[in-house]
Order: sequence, then structure tokens, then C-alpha cells
Amino acid sequence: MTRVTEEEGCVLRECVFCEIVSGELPADHVYEDDHTVAFMDINPATFGHLLVVPRTHVADVISAEPHDWLAVADTARRMAVWVAGGLKAHGVDLLQCNTDGTVGHQTVFHLHLHVLPRYEQDQLGAWWTQETTDPSEVTEAARQLVDYGRRAERR
Repeated sequence: MTRVTEEEGCVLRECVFCEIVSGELPADHVYEDDHTVAFMDINPATFGHLLVVPRTHVADVISAEPHDWLAVADTARRMAVWVAGGLKAHGVDLLQCNTDGTVGHQTVFHLHLHVLPRYEQDQLGAWWTQETTDPSEVTEAARQLVDYGRRAERR
């Protein structure tokens, strides 16, 4: 199934989030505006876990236009305020995953940002363990990023 809905501008390619945006699939919507939709995750990691997606189909943050990413980020910030206030969450994690098919844990290939309310007794724990590394490795990573950024900006 491939079609464009004029109303949302979302390309439907058997994309579950496009189907939610278009209304073809039901979801518990929390917020929507001209650019984004926020709805509850049906497989929540914590009470109140929700997703923010752009109305326009875009696979991930790397291929997103800046205005789409900024709209998603702005709505996620608003939802973070709502879950902290409305659900009395002690914190909020914002999680955005991308993958090339090998790592990254993205399972739906429509840009989305998880808004995860955090509570003292939730089972999520920390996302990673901080480790001390050789400072030269940090410096080398920074050098590689700057070099790539300079080349990419010239294109």
C-alpha cells in the first residue's frame, strides 16, 4: 500500500505510524498539531510512555529535514512537561533510536521520539554504564568528527 494522504502529507508504505497518523489504525492520541502527533506506546516501558512522530513520513533522524526534527523535539519537550506534571514522574528520558539494520534498536522506520516517564521504582535502570577511557581516544573521536563535519559541510 503506497499512497499520500493530502490531509497529513504522510506516505503510507505499510508503516504503522503513518497508519496511526492517518487514522487508519487506532491509538490513544495525547497531542497533535500541524507537524506532529503524540500517542501512547502500546508496549510501554513505563506508565505513561508515549511516542512523538512527524506527520510526514521520514525514516529516521539522519534523513529528516531540520524542520521535521525540530517539530518532533519541540512536541517531545512539551510531552515531557506533561508527564512530569500530569503523571508525577520523577524524571523523563527522551530516546530516539536509529539503525543501519545491525545496531541502534529502531524497530519502526518512521522517525519517532520516545517520551519515557521515570519513576523511583521503575525497572529501566540506566541506559549505559559510564566507563573511564584513555583521554587520547576521546580526542581521536573528536578529531574524526570534526574532519567529517568539515568535509560534509563542503558538499
